Amino acid sequence: MTIGQIRVGVGGWSFAPWRESFYPKGLPQRQELDFASRKLTSIEINATFYRTQTPESFRRWASETPDDFVFSVKAHRLTTHRKLLAESKPAIDHFLSSGLLQLGGKLGPIVWQFAPTKKFEADDFAAFLELLPGQLDGLRLRHVLEVRHESFCVEPFVSLARHHQVAICLAQSDTYPLIADLSADFVYARLQKSSAAYAAGYCPSEIDIWSGRARQWAKGEQPQDLPYVSGAPEKKRAARDVFVYFISGAKEKNPAAACALIERLKA
Repeated sequence: MTIGQIRVGVGGWSFAPWRESFYPKGLPQRQELDFASRKLTSIEINATFYRTQTPESFRRWASETPDDFVFSVKAHRLTTHRKLLAESKPAIDHFLSSGLLQLGGKLGPIVWQFAPTKKFEADDFAAFLELLPGQLDGLRLRHVLEVRHESFCVEPFVSLARHHQVAICLAQSDTYPLIADLSADFVYARLQKSSAAYAAGYCPSEIDIWSGRARQWAKGEQPQDLPYVSGAPEKKRAARDVFVYFISGAKEKNPAAACALIERLKA
């Protein structure tokens, strides 16, 4: 049986509380990415959402991580936080030309995160998806849509994502809707409910549940214990790559949660 690659990580790598719980005491801050990338299998770069990065930064990040490590990258907010998405081409082009390709084979999915107030407008959203290239200079680009408004919980949105073969981010959150519909040849989940009450952010049974779901996705299956908008399942695939990130919640616990899931998947 063919099984996709499962990658697990957190958002960013520079967070002061992690120096008390995740990083070894006294580890220089400049070595934190090196350390984190050898404990985790992926990291979502969040700094790109707030500020345009340089090609030199992307090259440095690539050089400090293992050969099989992968970064996902959040697109700059100027690409998505606008009234008319159809007019975002200059911002998209600027972001994509900012140096992402310096990651080479370590470039994973690109996350396009929309404001919580952004509602689904089919024509405008379709125009936005037409602007997202499938490749750049010969390097494949995989796109993820993280929507945060209930108006996206409709079948036309899922159909549109499937037509363009972009993934819908599964966001486990107390604030935003959870859309589990599969729409691409990979799955992208952002788990945002870690709790300080547990050493690993999630109780062992929850880690078990997400481990099981990740394995099902990797085998091309669709877990039956999640909410789906569309009555029609995404086309059957032999395998899917899977990306799972622990984001927000009790953020100080997220590296422990990621490590716990990685260990559970090994078992």
